[in-house]
Amino acid sequence: MADDSSRKRKVRGRKIRSDRSKKEGRKAKKKLARKTPSASERNGDSPLSDPSDVVPENFVETDAVTTLRRRITGWLEADQPVHLIGPTGCGKTALALSAAAQRDRPVVWLNGDEAVDTAALVGDHAGGERYKESDQFVGGVSKQTEIVRERWVDNPLSVAVREGATLVYNEFSRSDPAAHNVLLSVFEEGVLERPGKRGADRTIDVHPEFRAILTSNDVEYAGVHRQQDALLDRFVGVHVDYYDAETEREIVKSHVDLADADVERIVEVMRSLRDELDLVVGTRAAITAAKGLAVFAGNGENGEFSDELLADVFMDVLVPKIAGEGPEDVSQLRTRIAESL
Repeated sequence: MADDSSRKRKVRGRKIRSDRSKKEGRKAKKKLARKTPSASERNGDSPLSDPSDVVPENFVETDAVTTLRRRITGWLEADQPVHLIGPTGCGKTALALSAAAQRDRPVVWLNGDEAVDTAALVGDHAGGERYKESDQFVGGVSKQTEIVRERWVDNPLSVAVREGATLVYNEFSRSDPAAHNVLLSVFEEGVLERPGKRGADRTIDVHPEFRAILTSNDVEYAGVHRQQDALLDRFVGVHVDYYDAETEREIVKSHVDLADADVERIVEVMRSLRDELDLVVGTRAAITAAKGLAVFAGNGENGEFSDELLADVFMDVLVPKIAGEGPEDVSQLRTRIAESL
């Protein structure tokens, strides 16, 4: 009897150990499953945005803005990627985001610069995940299995083409043209190839609702690359210039609380300087000047600011554009501003 009881206890002990090892294996698999990126996590740092969340704050609707946006959305409906080109500070980015929101599809944002390469567009390997699973079947005998999974993270372009999102590629021409070779097959053949990705899912079929809006400064700006003609030939180019005086007044008023007469005066000076100076004087300059005037003086008597204060403020706003040049250029700028007043 004693011997049988001892044997049963040993068998029972082995079963307990075996059950525990299986349980640990199951826990390890669950842990790996939790670490393995889901479809949304593979998108990187959540590049998908709700269209209602991307509408720019203080976005102004005037006839000029609405007409231009309709051209953009019309080309998007025709399944054409739209390239917005124009001077800095004219509102290209806000217009692109507004047009993207109008489609009522998810929006993916991408900002171009010298660091953007193909991997930054389509995705890259983000290291591997490794774990060991140990099974102990009987006392003194164990089995270890090492599992390694390579982790791939999709970047904005891959997410946009797969999900049928609207890609807003800001400052497109600041990126190296070599990075944009992957766009050729996207716009021509409806397929995105992901260099570095292995397996059957190396390519992604472009979602039929995928669209792209790109913005670029004019080619004469510093840091702007000439893109390959084969790619530019697949875009529709919409030139965006500075808006009319009424629209620029509405834009400035939406950013700062000033009397209408003050805003009108600021925009008048800004538009005069734009015509007379060999500098880029965008709507953004008027917004900055208005914010400065609101802080330095508040509304002046009879809703007007002194010419001297206006000259000081516009001087501060525009001087960075001639940074590094001699004092004669600074003095000449001050004179030109005073003359425009």
